[in-house]
Amino acid sequence: MKALRMGLLFLAAAALAQPPLAERISRKDPAKYRKAKSVHGGAGELHYMEMFDAKALGTNLLFLHRGVLPPKGGIGHHFHNEMEEMFVIFDGEAEFTINGRTSRLAGPVGAPCPMRHSHAIYNPTDRPVEWMNIAVSSVKGKYDAFDLGDDRVGAPLDKIPVFMTMRLDRARLQPVEGLNGGRGTARYRRVLASEVFVTNWSYVDHIVLPPGASIGPHLHRGVEEFYYVIDGQGRARVNDETAEIARDYAVPVRLNEVHSFENTGASDLEFMVVGIATRKGALDTVDVR
Repeated sequence: MKALRMGLLFLAAAALAQPPLAERISRKDPAKYRKAKSVHGGAGELHYMEMFDAKALGTNLLFLHRGVLPPKGGIGHHFHNEMEEMFVIFDGEAEFTINGRTSRLAGPVGAPCPMRHSHAIYNPTDRPVEWMNIAVSSVKGKYDAFDLGDDRVGAPLDKIPVFMTMRLDRARLQPVEGLNGGRGTARYRRVLASEVFVTNWSYVDHIVLPPGASIGPHLHRGVEEFYYVIDGQGRARVNDETAEIARDYAVPVRLNEVHSFENTGASDLEFMVVGIATRKGALDTVDVR
């Protein structure tokens, strides 16, 4: 218990030393993409940038990468023994491999890979695919990898995946009136719960706010989050700071930070929300009205 209290005090102190909100928010910028060849022994190239590193949150988010899988490019078959990842594609199609089994999936879709399980991804098409990688470690800042020397090009395909997947499917969203005390009717779904993950990765949520709607001010004592804007534009408020947000922006939210979001545009504001807990199973939300 003492160690937990000390850890929470450390996270709170780190939060006080943060730069302004507008500087903490990251955005996709193809001009900053790094072109990496044969990532983990994969085919072709991967073009990507780091939107968040391990310092973005106090919990064990290791990184958020965003980029594209060029045609015939991918990430080779590999393991992580101290972390888990989820590859996401927002459009097109890609071949996802988990534990040596491969299926071709159409975006927007993701495949979480629990720690100590192998995974890979390959774009077999003639068009670039919008891609993301989220990583959460078992030890703060700890990265490891073991490559298998397999690019998965031409791998046999299972028509139905034999691994976990998540779809960012608007048709599955449920109406929620006044989400966290906000305005209007949001549409919401918990796409992945904590049971999916081995680390303190807590959940993945999918939220759509129609024009004029909002998520009300609330905080979490046991979970940190980032909100990734899939589409639309709006405004983020974290504690006493506000910032404009738009498609492909990512907003970090630390412990006990009061946060809210509103749609200020003429079309839907769509989020993917990732939560990382201070400890396995920690989950709370406190509305602030």
